[in-house]
Amino acid sequence: MGTVIFDLDGTLADTSGDLIAAANACFRGLGLGDLLDPARDAGTALRGGRAMLKLGFSRVDGYGDEDIDGQYQTLLDAYAQDIDTHTVMYPGAMEAVEVLKSNGFKVGIATNKPEGLAHILLTRLGVRDAFGSLVGADTLTVKKPDPEHLFEAVLQAGGDPAMCCLVGDTATDRNTALAAGVASILVTFGPSGEDMAALNPEVLLDHFDDLPSVVERLFR
Repeated sequence: MGTVIFDLDGTLADTSGDLIAAANACFRGLGLGDLLDPARDAGTALRGGRAMLKLGFSRVDGYGDEDIDGQYQTLLDAYAQDIDTHTVMYPGAMEAVEVLKSNGFKVGIATNKPEGLAHILLTRLGVRDAFGSLVGADTLTVKKPDPEHLFEAVLQAGGDPAMCCLVGDTATDRNTALAAGVASILVTFGPSGEDMAALNPEVLLDHFDDLPSVVERLFR
């Protein structure tokens, strides 16, 4: 059977609220107040810490790339302290994972979140042991969209890189799958869901309830 690899932020879980809070903690520390809005800026949050800092600093004068570099570790520290206050798994995510496993598929995670933070979050959410692998941004010397990042997640899960697919929510996930020569399944229920169709994935997923049957068709 094949291996299903999941992105984490915006795919398995909505982590945007805690990410935005961490970025705003940085801005408040500089006396700038909360520069990001949890609802309006959720899509940027799921593109990572530097993207949030860049967006926030773009809304005030006098800040540039050196300030992004200077605040990045502060953001990571703030996020680690409050990593699961607002984060929730998307409906049906873990149920779909368990069905896939019962059907003989291996499952793992390839995320551009630092591995340590991803491990802490998944552990606190009580789902870390459900996945056969966890490859983060700093696990290897490369990260998504480099296909080796995906392949490492497959290998750690005990699968064959030639028989895998990637479930994600961004152009990075789509480009990773393209580079790897495998199918991508992009979810439409995240903050950037309306943008997924333009990326022309093999599958658009509206709800995790449909994932097991979709995967069966892809590997048939």
